[in-house]
This record gives sequence, C-alpha cells and structure tokens, in this order.
Amino acid sequence: MTVASHREPGPRADFWTGPRLSESATVSLVLIVFVAANAHRITVSFASAPDCVLHPTREGPVTYAAVKPSC
Repeated sequence: MTVASHREPGPRADFWTGPRLSESATVSLVLIVFVAANAHRITVSFASAPDCVLHPTREGPVTYAAVKPSC
C-alpha cells in the first residue's frame, strides 16, 4: 500500500499566478477608487450650500443669478 505524499497538479493548482494576481489587484484598486470618489462626491453635494444654485431671475431672456445675494 503506497501513500501519495504530494498532490498532482490540476486545473486549480496554479489558479493564482502572477499575472492573474496583478490583474485582480488592479481591478480591485480601480473599483475602490471609483467607489471612494463617488462617496466623496455625494458627501460634498450634501454639504454644499443648496441656496446658492443659479436660477433664472425673470421670464423672457434667460439671465441667471444666485438665489441669495450673499452667494
């Protein structure tokens, strides 16, 4: 009776090769940066002064001005 001391290499044995690891790390980094940038954008949009949005001042030819004069 013989006991196999090592495992035969199969399709899953060399799954995480160097190129696959670097590609996975790059994709993960890009996704993290994308999510962080969008989270920052949403945070800034809620923290900004919404009363300073430009709007038309009168009917007719469009002239824009801030809602509050202090903006």
